[in-house]
Amino acid sequence: MAKYRMVRTDFWKNPIALEEMTPEDKYFYLYLLTNSNTTQIGIYRMTKKQMAFDLGYSIETVQSLMERFIEHHKLIRYNPITRELAIKNWGKDNLQKGGKPVMDCMKTELKDVEDTSLISYVAEAITKEEIRSLYESFCKHDVEKEISHQADDDTYPDNESDEVDDPFIPGDKVLRQQPSVENNLEIEDQTQDVKEIVEFWDHNGFGLSNMNGKQQLLSWLENSSFLQPKEVILKAMAIACANNKRKLNYVVGILKNWENESLLTAREIDSYHENQKSVPKNKHSTESFPAGRAIPDEVNLDLSAGEDW
Repeated sequence: MAKYRMVRTDFWKNPIALEEMTPEDKYFYLYLLTNSNTTQIGIYRMTKKQMAFDLGYSIETVQSLMERFIEHHKLIRYNPITRELAIKNWGKDNLQKGGKPVMDCMKTELKDVEDTSLISYVAEAITKEEIRSLYESFCKHDVEKEISHQADDDTYPDNESDEVDDPFIPGDKVLRQQPSVENNLEIEDQTQDVKEIVEFWDHNGFGLSNMNGKQQLLSWLENSSFLQPKEVILKAMAIACANNKRKLNYVVGILKNWENESLLTAREIDSYHENQKSVPKNKHSTESFPAGRAIPDEVNLDLSAGEDW
């Protein structure tokens, strides 16, 4: 059954739309307000790949627009882990009337929201007291263990920790917390990939509350050229752990080097390292490589150029 979404005509008279939005911004915002994933509550799940497919854009263009709407226009929030998007002014523009059918529908949809900080975010613009109270009843701060509450002008800030407390675990003894896989066949492969990467991050000292770091790393699932992005990301994180460099910039440096050398699968990376080990160490190559392009070895990494990121 088709859903119908109405856009208020004063959208075109809004000062932000008139003075700050480009034609592409307006097109993108109308899409966010009217796409098939929208809900009654202004919070819905949507992947960047789906946005790119619907709009006919590249993922890079969608990523750029998302950042513009989060950081510049401050009209949306997006949780890259739960893939949930919230529209700031949804309540002001769409939630003026209550009634039992409407309230029951909203209650059902609010129960499905994983990131409850997004409920608080949308609730701020709701003017009808009855509806706002319903939203606030779902804002259970005591169960929000890893999701940071951000101000309007600071969505998922970078709190990357420079140091880790846990001692270096050498070689193959890197702590690998195996993700617990639920017996739910409806979970999408992409969602499972996100879960495994986040659990590895959390259990291996990269920073449990570093939401921005997780967001940037997870963007490699969609925005890289790797054919097996999850496996490659986990391999890079394992190398960082083995060298006691549990930092986002170190992992990204490894990924960029592999991508620059067109090593796009875990097997290609393993094969490369095996070939590197077979080269006699007393022979020096006459070839010249740009700084920072050397593929990291699983034992001795030299990515000093990335330490100041």
